[in-house]
Amino acid sequence: MKKIFLAAAAALALTTGANAAEEVHIPKETWTFNGVLGHFDKQQIQRGFQVYKDVCANCHSLKYVAFRHLGALGYSEAQIRSLAATYQVDDGPNDEGDMFKRPGRASDHIPKPYANDALARAGNGGALPPDLSLITKAREGGPDYIYHLLIGYEDAPAGVEMSPGLNYNKYFPGHQIAMTKQITDGVVTYADGAPNDAAHVAKDVTAFLHWAAEPNLEARHATGLRVVLYALIFAVLAFFAKRRLWKDIPH
Repeated sequence: MKKIFLAAAAALALTTGANAAEEVHIPKETWTFNGVLGHFDKQQIQRGFQVYKDVCANCHSLKYVAFRHLGALGYSEAQIRSLAATYQVDDGPNDEGDMFKRPGRASDHIPKPYANDALARAGNGGALPPDLSLITKAREGGPDYIYHLLIGYEDAPAGVEMSPGLNYNKYFPGHQIAMTKQITDGVVTYADGAPNDAAHVAKDVTAFLHWAAEPNLEARHATGLRVVLYALIFAVLAFFAKRRLWKDIPH
């Protein structure tokens, strides 16, 4: 029994050590949406949407975002209708019982790049590209992790054997990721002339993805501030009311 206990303890120690060795440190970034006064930079998230549309949407869906939601980014109704109409969406059945394609409407959700998961896997070497609607909330490290993942591609260090079809990324757990490097210098050109090196592009698309995951962040922050303000006012009023009521009562 003692030998079994020692063997189990040794195995646990080795496992703990291995996990500690694989732990990835994600540097902290400065975001406009951090903190109690955090807000989204609408120009930045518009640029980020462009990056998603031109680069990420080829593989990744955004199933919880409808075209009409883009009004929060500063797009006009006419711009949203025009953008939606550039997509073909499934609809039906028609009077003959058939499904059909039609131009998108503002009320439609952004179409997925693949009809189903099997097609998505077939087009990506067996890997299923995750939906990005909630990605900054679903991954430990949040926006910091997503940003550094996008710019974390490097040549594998000496002695590291890569599995076929995988790429080395210093911020991905295990460091071997199926997605190839997508964000590079000049991968998009911004109409507002903003910098389009890889670091800025990655930051813009990460900010957009965090908006997709938390579209009510600004309203939540504003509500929280009002609640705190009301609580402080109530506390002050309660303090003076207590003093007035008890000032002539011996105690």
